[in-house]
Amino acid sequence: MKIFPSKMRANQATGGKPLYRRIWFWAGLGVGGGIVALLYGVSLIDRTLPDKAQLNAVLREQTLTIKAADGTILQQQGEATREQLKLEQIPDNLKKAFIASEDRRFKQHNGVDPQGIIRASLNNLRSQGVVEGGSTITQQLARILFLKQEQTIWRKLKEVRLAQKMENELTKDQILERYLNLVYLGGGAYGVADAAWVYFSKSPDQLSLAQMATIAGLAPAPSLYAPDKNPEAAKQRRNLVLQRMQEDKVITPEQRQAAVQEPLTLKSSLPKRLQVESPYFTSYIQKELPKYVSPKVLASGGLVVETTLNPTWQKVGEEAVAKTLRNQGRWENFKQGAMVAIDPRSGEIKAMVGGKDFGKNQFNRVTQAQRQPGSTFKGFVYATAIASGKSPYDTYEDAPLVVDGYEPKNYGENFHGSMNMLDALTRSINIIAVKVLIDVGFMPTIKLAHDMGIKSELKPTYSLALGSNEVNLLELTSAYGSFATQGLHTEPHGISRILNRQGKVIWSANFKSKQVLDADSAAIMTWMLRNVVEAGTGGAAQLDNRPVAGKTGTSDEARDLWFIGYIPQMVTGVWLGNDDNHPTDGSSGSAAYTWHEFMEKAVEGMPVEKFPKRPKLEGRKGTIKAQTIKPKQVLNRSLDSDDDSEQESSRENSKNSNSEDSGSSKRRRSRRSYSQEEQQSSNYTPRRRRRDRSEDSSSSNSSEESSRPRRRSRRVESDSPSSPPPRRTRRSLSPPNSSDSSGSSSSQPSWRDRLRPPQQ
Repeated sequence: MKIFPSKMRANQATGGKPLYRRIWFWAGLGVGGGIVALLYGVSLIDRTLPDKAQLNAVLREQTLTIKAADGTILQQQGEATREQLKLEQIPDNLKKAFIASEDRRFKQHNGVDPQGIIRASLNNLRSQGVVEGGSTITQQLARILFLKQEQTIWRKLKEVRLAQKMENELTKDQILERYLNLVYLGGGAYGVADAAWVYFSKSPDQLSLAQMATIAGLAPAPSLYAPDKNPEAAKQRRNLVLQRMQEDKVITPEQRQAAVQEPLTLKSSLPKRLQVESPYFTSYIQKELPKYVSPKVLASGGLVVETTLNPTWQKVGEEAVAKTLRNQGRWENFKQGAMVAIDPRSGEIKAMVGGKDFGKNQFNRVTQAQRQPGSTFKGFVYATAIASGKSPYDTYEDAPLVVDGYEPKNYGENFHGSMNMLDALTRSINIIAVKVLIDVGFMPTIKLAHDMGIKSELKPTYSLALGSNEVNLLELTSAYGSFATQGLHTEPHGISRILNRQGKVIWSANFKSKQVLDADSAAIMTWMLRNVVEAGTGGAAQLDNRPVAGKTGTSDEARDLWFIGYIPQMVTGVWLGNDDNHPTDGSSGSAAYTWHEFMEKAVEGMPVEKFPKRPKLEGRKGTIKAQTIKPKQVLNRSLDSDDDSEQESSRENSKNSNSEDSGSSKRRRSRRSYSQEEQQSSNYTPRRRRRDRSEDSSSSNSSEESSRPRRRSRRVESDSPSSPPPRRTRRSLSPPNSSDSSGSSSSQPSWRDRLRPPQQ
């Protein structure tokens, strides 16, 4: 066999062993494989981490912060920081205390500190316990913002990689600022500002050096070092932080010694983040959020919701409602009230009082309570008539009326003869409102009400004119705002912007105004509604130096007391009543006075604006086509007179009639009574006549109250307006020329004094 010299030399050079049996081959292969595995592992970790844009997060996940229009916090949910501070607002010694305690090489490392890990391990071994952590401040921030707290190698690897990425995207100051605002420090406190308040009832700039060291020492184990639970452990930890600050030449030995000798004196307070301002409004905001952001965004949390609420007006509104419930509510027998104020030009909700006490009852009477609006609904009936081309001076006969079995009645069941629409609205005449509705039609009226902002279902019945269909206070108030803006309607809303965890705007309010009523008709309606306040049922709402327009409303047996009023810059609605729909002894004058109490303070400093002048009435063309209703039967007499005649006839024939005939007669009367009650409105009860009234009784669908129409009619007649009321001795809240008192008008001496209720 022939051996080539070159092959022999190769074997000699390798010791005669094959390549795959050489150590250096396997060593190189192992290193190379390790590098590949490391790169693959890093890429695998990176795929599970937030992207570059998300690394700027400033809030924890699963949190929600709701702010007022001025930036003050109304409510927070989750692990939220109540008071976010800029780095320059945090005392220098407090920042250095955290660095000395948690990450002494914070300025030098790039997210991970191998030296710190080794030093912490040695110190922990020496102390036979955990006295120092190896995680840097950047790693802790990564864990706070993006990771769960499980103790696994995989989570630790992600934490390291996240810290490195954050160091590339953020400055050291940005990292430190976020950390000091987010770190959990026990007692429900997130961030140094919250901790300063929870433990010492101070702001960070008021803390002593010893108190700063105490707070900084909490970070590794808040439950272990909490000064209110383990004062001795807290002192030892505080002293250790002070020692490290001295070693790092942050403080002098004298400063350290003085701080060590300072007693640990606590002044505990509840976390501010648990405080909730304007709870009815904030609960409404939370229900509105799903309209504007996806379920996925809501689930991830970390949102800041900026709202339209004016905290000053909100406080004034709460005080006005509370005052009314405390004073008038006691002797007028109502226990609940609600108020909402809206800027009609933008649709922004500026104040919302949903009830008396959110802690006892979370039911929001502004947005959730469906109640009969009473005569406030007449605004839409008359607006439809004006928009169809009618003049406020068009006249109708105020006389008995029965239309298709339905008989509307005025307060006191008296009649005023010929009356124009302006006076009929001013004095809230029910019969004329129904006649106007018949002239313009159900559908045009319903369509206009819906266009102006009413969202609830409206049924085409004659009692629609008197407010028999239930609505809520928010939609009714918003709809009246369309009168204030010359026919423009903007959707009412309480959210102005929504920000994500990175502080970026993900939704912003951009509601467009829509022309729902022509400007001339809106101006005429405002002129008519001003007359309601100046000379009619809404006198208690007058403001000294501003024009006010509005409408009162009262449902059957005074179950609901309303006033919806506006100035050019604001529309405010008030409701008073009982949650169980129990009758009250009140009047809509109480609602108007509550409106006045709120608006008198809310408009302080607000420029006085005038309403548009009333347009010319001659030659106007309608913008809405009337659809006149053609009743099947119209009677110009009261059903009560028919009932009396029928009773007399029944008595005359009772001797000769058999039981079947008698039963038939009863059934006929029953059917007629039921037909009338299906759309009954404005049958007034003795309860309502025991006091001086300011507003008409409006519609009710309750068969219980109207099952005895003849008996009730007789009782009302016996308690005529000219008779003195048996109970009420206090001053009336309403002008004397209200249609609900009598047909006569009288002068109004010193209306403010006469309308003001007794104070307490």
